[in-house]
Amino acid sequence: MSELVLTYFPLRGRGEPIRLLLADNGASWKENVVQFSDWSEKSPVKEKAVFGQMPKFSDGELDLYQSNTILRYLGRKFGVAGSNDREIALVDMVNDGVEDLRQKFFRFVFFELKTEKGKENYEKDLPKHLKCFERILSNNSNGTKFTVGDKISYADYNLLDILHCHQHFFPDCLSSFPLLTAYKERIESRSKLSEYLNSEQRSSRPMFPNRG
Repeated sequence: MSELVLTYFPLRGRGEPIRLLLADNGASWKENVVQFSDWSEKSPVKEKAVFGQMPKFSDGELDLYQSNTILRYLGRKFGVAGSNDREIALVDMVNDGVEDLRQKFFRFVFFELKTEKGKENYEKDLPKHLKCFERILSNNSNGTKFTVGDKISYADYNLLDILHCHQHFFPDCLSSFPLLTAYKERIESRSKLSEYLNSEQRSSRPMFPNRG
């Protein structure tokens, strides 16, 4: 099997859903860490990046950019992208929904959090976004399995990560969502994923630069 390499900054960020997927599926991968001080307009790493962004994921001679593209690729590679055309479409839809929430979360972290009522306003608005995923779970085996079908998918790893991100700032944000709460605990208890989540490798990475 070709070597798998994740090139990213020394943090969780957009690299973390990729790591969750790899860890849960028993994959071995190498971390190519790029320091922020080495990421400039003239740096070779940035110049080679297709869109001037990271993460970058390499599978042998194949180099991919765009985190959601990487997730979809790995979803297909490890058989966690949906079991039929219907599920494939639904997994893609859920993943796009997670991306929408992630974009909102990034705006909050890097802009709104600095304002006087930024955190208060975001927390007040958050339930309506989480409610969408609670409904998605309820429509699939009454919330006892995953977001789509009977098998975990790349969208589940992405959703788990954005839930972790929100609980970093709002520890009780899932208290009104029993299906999401149980879903999160169920995925976290998967043996290989649990091992990674409790590893020093993960705990040593901050969620955001200079934010812990």
